[in-house]
Amino acid sequence: MAYRRTDSVEARLADNRNRILDAARALVSEGGWPEVQVSHVAAAAGLATGTVYRYFPSKAHLCVEVLSAVSQREVDVLDAIANGSGKPAQRLHAAVTAFVERAMRNRRLAYALIAEPCDPEIDQARLTYRHAISEQIVRIVRAGQESGDFRPDVAANTAATVIVGGFMEGLIGPLSPLNADFGAGAAKAAAAIHALAGDIADICCAAVAVPRGKVARLPRATDATQRRTA
Repeated sequence: MAYRRTDSVEARLADNRNRILDAARALVSEGGWPEVQVSHVAAAAGLATGTVYRYFPSKAHLCVEVLSAVSQREVDVLDAIANGSGKPAQRLHAAVTAFVERAMRNRRLAYALIAEPCDPEIDQARLTYRHAISEQIVRIVRAGQESGDFRPDVAANTAATVIVGGFMEGLIGPLSPLNADFGAGAAKAAAAIHALAGDIADICCAAVAVPRGKVARLPRATDATQRRTA
């Protein structure tokens, strides 16, 4: 007869897995990906090192799981905003603001998720979730183009790629462990973070705003011109 796990065994296994993930996330929040050594995670979770390997065959697998869990929450937040009832410009501003402010609440963790050098497996997962975030922005941009709130002469996918690249690049300096600008007093830091989020959101919204006047496009270089200037 096949062995069937009891409910208590299933609960214990799930609890161990959650403890491992919580410990790993806490370590990333303290020191980034280099801090996630399996022995450190085991000690923080109150488990044997071998137990960690039963759930995650390598450090990379564990880090990918941490990144996936945290990143999915950010995708869910943006999804809720994209599904909101406000005007597209308001939703885009709210989405960028939310992403920036949430990232700045746990700067070390967010820096690891967005910019810190990492193993190829982690970087691949990072790209996957960056694409998922872009998809939420695409939805808002398309809604704005359909309503006439956003300029229709740019591809929504291209606009979303530029917007996501812009707010993530804009966060690298503020999130850096070397940046002390946001550490002086809770009230001052909160005000600075709010201002930063507003500035980044304003710039992102401006990228797709309908121009007030006629904008002259620069002529694109022909292949012949490019060859002559190369």
